[in-house]
Amino acid sequence: MPLQSDERRKAPGPNRKPGGPGKDTAAEKAKKTAAAGKGKGREQLSKQALLSREERQFDPFHKSRKKGKEREEPGRTELTTPKAIKRIIKISETITIGELAKRMGIKATDLIKAMMKMGSMVTINHVLDHDAAVLLASDYGYEVENVAVDLDEILEFTPDAPELLQERPPVVTIMGHVDHGKTSLLDAIREANVISGEAGGITQHIGAYDVELHGRKITFLDTPGHEAFTAMRARGAKVTDIVILVVAADDGVMPQTREAINHSKAAGVPIIVAINKIDKPDARPEKVKQELTEHGIVSSEWGGDVTMVEVSAKKRLNLEELLEMILLQADLMDLKANPEKAAKGTIVEGKLDKGRGPVATVLVQEGTLRTGDYCVVGVHSGRVRAMQNDRGERVLTAGPAMPVEVVGLPGVPDAGDIFVAMKDEKQAKEIATLRQIKQRELELAKHAKMSLEQLYEKIQKGEVKDLNVIVKADVQGSVEAVAETLRKLSTEAVRLNVIHTAVGAITETDVNLATASNAIIIGFSIRPEVKAQAMAEKEGVDIRLYNVIYDAVDDIRKAMEGLLEPVFKEKYLGRAEIREIFSVPKIGNVAGCYIQDGKILRNSQVRLLRDNVVVYQGKLGTLRRFKDDVKEVASGYECGMGLENYNDIKVGDIIESFEMEKVAAKL
Repeated sequence: MPLQSDERRKAPGPNRKPGGPGKDTAAEKAKKTAAAGKGKGREQLSKQALLSREERQFDPFHKSRKKGKEREEPGRTELTTPKAIKRIIKISETITIGELAKRMGIKATDLIKAMMKMGSMVTINHVLDHDAAVLLASDYGYEVENVAVDLDEILEFTPDAPELLQERPPVVTIMGHVDHGKTSLLDAIREANVISGEAGGITQHIGAYDVELHGRKITFLDTPGHEAFTAMRARGAKVTDIVILVVAADDGVMPQTREAINHSKAAGVPIIVAINKIDKPDARPEKVKQELTEHGIVSSEWGGDVTMVEVSAKKRLNLEELLEMILLQADLMDLKANPEKAAKGTIVEGKLDKGRGPVATVLVQEGTLRTGDYCVVGVHSGRVRAMQNDRGERVLTAGPAMPVEVVGLPGVPDAGDIFVAMKDEKQAKEIATLRQIKQRELELAKHAKMSLEQLYEKIQKGEVKDLNVIVKADVQGSVEAVAETLRKLSTEAVRLNVIHTAVGAITETDVNLATASNAIIIGFSIRPEVKAQAMAEKEGVDIRLYNVIYDAVDDIRKAMEGLLEPVFKEKYLGRAEIREIFSVPKIGNVAGCYIQDGKILRNSQVRLLRDNVVVYQGKLGTLRRFKDDVKEVASGYECGMGLENYNDIKVGDIIESFEMEKVAAKL
C-alpha cells in the first residue's frame, strides 16, 4: 500500500538524514545558497530582511529591548561630553584649520567663519600659530598646549665655571684691498710657520688653517674677502677674534681698504694693520699711517690704540713680529673656552664633493667634537662620520678654535650656520625638522628689515635707538656732503650713524652690510647692480635713490618725525644694453639694443646709465622690432629705441625702463 503524503515526508530518503522533518545539513544549505546566488547575483537576503534592516538603520526611534533594559541602536549618534583630559589639544608650534576642527569634532567652516569675524580671510589649509589656535579653541571650551621642543632651551649653554676654562688660540681673518698682498702674506706665514713641512702644506681647499709660534697656535680663516666676512656676520656668526688689515706701503688707503675698516668696526673686532711691500723703493709707510688716521685708525706709536707692523711678504720681513702682535692682542682679550663639553662651532665653508658627498668646514668654538657625534647644522641633522684637519690628516677629536672638515651631513650647510653636537639622533632630527618648518614660515611671511615708512612707528615703540645708513653716490663730493648733513639729523630719540660711504653703483657687498647692520641704503645719481637689487628684495633691505640731496634729507627727517607720506613708488621693468647706434634723418639717433633683463614697454619712463651713473631721465620715444612699432619687448630679444629729445647715446650705455606707481603711506 503506497504511503500517504504525510508519511512520505516523514520517511527517511536516500538524501535525508534522520535529524528531523525537512531539516538540511549545513553543507546542503551552503550548496543551495550558492546555487541560488548564481542566478540572482547579490540578492541573497529576502525583501523582508532588507526592509527590517533599513528600518533599524534609518529609524531614529527604533529601539530594541535586551535583558529588560532599553538601549539605542548603534546607528544613532549619541552626544557625549568629552572628559576634561580630552579637552586639551596638543600641537607642535602650528596647526591647520582643518586639523584643529577635526580634533575638536566640529566643522571646519565654523572655524573659517570665526576667523572671518576676526578680519582674516582663510582657507581650510591655513596654518595657525599657537596664539591663534588658543584663541579659536577657547571659544569651544578647549585648551591648546604647545608640545614643540624649545630650541633655545636645548641649545642653551650654561656659563662654564672659571676653573673649567682653558686658553684657546685666536681666530684671525685677513682683509684689505685687491693686489695689496693678502694672499702673498698668507702664503709667506704658512711656509715659514707651518707645524710640519709636509708637501702641499695647507688650506686652500679647507678655507682655514693654523700656524704655530713658540708652542702657541693661531688659526687663520682664508675667506674670499670682506663680502664673506659680512655674509657670515649677517647670519649671526661671531667667528673672528682679530682682523689683520693689509695695506700696501706704495699704494696707501684704497676703496676696499675703507670698506674693510667699516666692516670691522661694525662687527666690533680689533684691527691689527700690516703695512705690506716695505721692500719696494717707493714704499711710504708713514704716509699710510697718516691716511689711516683719517678713518679713525691711529697707530699706537702716535698715541692711538691700533698696532701697526711693517712687513714684506716677498722678503719674509717681520712676519714673526706680526704673529707675536697677534698673540699679544689675544692675551689682552683673554680668549678662553671649555673643551670638556659638547661641541659648538660655526660653518666656515660648505661644498659638495664628488666622492664624499656634502663636506662642511667647521671651526669648533666650544667643547670638543668627536667622530660619531650626532649634530645639528641649520636645517640639517646628521652624524660625524669622519674628520680631517687642514693638512688632510684624519683626526678623531677637534678642540676649541680648531678647523676641521666634517663628512656625514645630509646636505650642504650655509657659511655662518651654527654647528651643535647633540646627545642622540632623535633630538637632532627633531630640532632640524622644527627649523625646516620655521624656515618655511619665514619665507612665506618675510618682512622688511627696516624702511623709512616703518621708522617712526618703531621709534614710538622704543625699538629704534640707532638708524644706520649707507651712502653711495656718483662723485666723492656728494658722498661727503650728504653724509655730513645726515649726521646732523641725530636727535635724543634716534642717533643717525653713517656706517659706510663710497663712490659707485650699489653692490651686493653694500646689501650684505645693510643686512648685517639693519641699515638703509641711500644712492645719488647712481643705480644698484641687477644682482644687488635682487638681493635687496630678497633680504628686505630698503634702497632709496635720489637725484637731489635735500630730498633725501627731507625724507629721513620726515620719517623721524612721523610725517613721511610716500605718494609714488618706482616699479622696475627692465634694462637693455645699447650695442649699435643708427642715425635716422629727421628723427636723430636710434639705439640698437639687446634686452638683458625684464621687459621694455612703449611710452614707459627710462633713464640712461653710463658706468652706472644716470646721464638722462625721461620718456621712451619709439620702440621697434624690425620695421614694426611694438608695445613691449621681452628679455633676450633685440629692438630699436629712441629717447625723447635726447641724442647723446653711446655703445655700451644701459637704458633702464621703469614706471611710477601710486602707493598709500604705511605708517
